[in-house]
Amino acid sequence: MTDDHSPSRPGSPNQGGLEEDLVTAVLTASRVLVAISARSLGEVAESLTLPQFRMLVLLHSRGAMSLSRLAEHLAVNPSTAMRMLERLTAAGMVVRDSRPEDRREVRAALTEQGARTVVEATERRREEIRRIVQAMPARQRTGLVQALRAFADAGAEPTAPHRQPEPLGW
Repeated sequence: MTDDHSPSRPGSPNQGGLEEDLVTAVLTASRVLVAISARSLGEVAESLTLPQFRMLVLLHSRGAMSLSRLAEHLAVNPSTAMRMLERLTAAGMVVRDSRPEDRREVRAALTEQGARTVVEATERRREEIRRIVQAMPARQRTGLVQALRAFADAGAEPTAPHRQPEPLGW
């Protein structure tokens, strides 16, 4: 007899319980991650919303892109993406322009300030996540890297950049 937390094979009666346990665990972990994101963002740029920060992260990780592509990646309509873009442009974090061959196509790119905001907020998140991971029992960390990479891959999220090593000073 198996309990709801024991591994099960695809198609076995316990599979639905295991899947629901997994969804609940990821949902709970996502609340921790959202809280970390909100705190790190508040420390770097108080007036920036999480969706606006997500736009900055997209531009930072994928490079300059059209408004329609940004809207697609953010899963919002183009008018919502345009309003976000206007606010970020006014804040000096994004520049936008029209392509000479098609003046209707708006493209967005990060400014130095926008890139710095992404890097600083990400570094604050990295440190807080590091503290949480270090508080986990070592035996439970095993497999976490592969599971989280598979989760990010399934969600089509590019890998976050590794921290640049500190110069040793020798």
